[in-house]
Amino acid sequence: MAAVTRHSVWRGLERLGGSVVSSPTAAAAWPLWIPQNININITSGRTLATGGSAHVDTLIIGGGPVGLSTAFHLASEHRGGDGSDIVVVEKDPSYAKSSATLSAGGIRQQFSLKENVEMSLYGRDFLRDAHNLLKVDDEEVDVQFQEHGYLFLAASEAGKQQLVENNTVQQAAGCDVHLMDQTQLEERFPWLNTNDILLGSFGESGEGWFDPWALIRNLRRKCQSMGVRLVTGYPTGATRDRPSGRVRSVHVLEDGNDVQYHPRNVVNAAGAYCNDVMTTLAGGDRPLRYPIPVEPRKRCIFHFHCNTEQTDAIVPQIAPLTVCPTTGVYFRSEGLVRDDGVPTGNFLCGVSPKQEFDRAIVDERDLDYADHELWEEVLWPAIYNRCGAFGDTKLKSSWAGLYEYNTVDQNSIIDFHPEMDNVLMVNGFSGHGLQQSPASGRAAAELISYGEFSSLDLSIFSFERCCENTRSSPVFEAGIV
Repeated sequence: MAAVTRHSVWRGLERLGGSVVSSPTAAAAWPLWIPQNININITSGRTLATGGSAHVDTLIIGGGPVGLSTAFHLASEHRGGDGSDIVVVEKDPSYAKSSATLSAGGIRQQFSLKENVEMSLYGRDFLRDAHNLLKVDDEEVDVQFQEHGYLFLAASEAGKQQLVENNTVQQAAGCDVHLMDQTQLEERFPWLNTNDILLGSFGESGEGWFDPWALIRNLRRKCQSMGVRLVTGYPTGATRDRPSGRVRSVHVLEDGNDVQYHPRNVVNAAGAYCNDVMTTLAGGDRPLRYPIPVEPRKRCIFHFHCNTEQTDAIVPQIAPLTVCPTTGVYFRSEGLVRDDGVPTGNFLCGVSPKQEFDRAIVDERDLDYADHELWEEVLWPAIYNRCGAFGDTKLKSSWAGLYEYNTVDQNSIIDFHPEMDNVLMVNGFSGHGLQQSPASGRAAAELISYGEFSSLDLSIFSFERCCENTRSSPVFEAGIV
């Protein structure tokens, strides 16, 4: 594979000059990602104490799966198992409002873009081998990877053709994904209403769901065992070099102390908060000409129980993550399979809001509740239509989480920023971040170490496509929710 350098994709862009030197807390407004109960004066730059300074090779902002995977791959594959020059900053080590822990924990290879397929194939392999890769001492590692598949359905000729085209890409990459006609679907999934279905695409293996918290916890332990420093805090400002715009230092509030880091590289792995982090790194006196086009949006998940004692309808013993082609609603089984083969009756479901209602959130309190009109008006009618047994259900719980939405094309950005070329963005996954965190962390480690991708060519996800007046175009997934 030809090498793709970190600078080659920027040759058509105008070089940006000027100087930017920011105060430790130059943000004009209170960023969403800073906890609002913290006693810090954002406008004056005063912090509670002084915590000194440190020179580090790599400062990673965001200790979720993407940030931890970057630290893991950087230490294990490029530093000989020594992560002592790597610092990961995470504002909430409880992960109570983490996008990953509040997600459905899914992984699939059913994409239309070859690069997305390949990234999730590596994610599949990583999860399968997590018990070896993340093992520390003799403690058992189990991320509860359940390979029960994804099931995409087509109810139109256009949708059918898209599944066929996608399957060609997936088969070429070596995925265990197969097309099924209506008869085959009825035989394999007798509980499924296929009256309007023309074709299905099912992942026989390598797809399903896993425990996000187990992955995070074990990544943290493994990183710490290699000397990576995990700190609780968040960046409050940065100083940039005048001629180049490179970030020279980053102020981090850690346990009330203002710690100043002098990093060779900064990784923005802040998920839904990545835009605020870029603003902080850039400084408040001069905004970025090319801001990162990622917004925090709200997504809701509903946990329901289906009556398993029904006699007039079939309750799925295990339902793959099934996507309705007419509504976009998804549902899947929840919990481990019972040894006696009796259905647990527990399921998760969700759906993306309609475009006119899908907006960036500005107040984290919006995540304190799920939008229950979705259940009543959209979700329950859709799942009942696809599975008659879901007519007898009881809603058990619901929650809301953040979703990092790339407004350009809903795909990842893995690239250095042209105005701060030692700031690596690993952002904008738009619902794919958890499953692609192993591959994106590996890619980020390669860019930091070599200045180019060496395993998978992910140059399609360069930042250039997010800028005006460039030759690069957005890259969209086709026929995939």
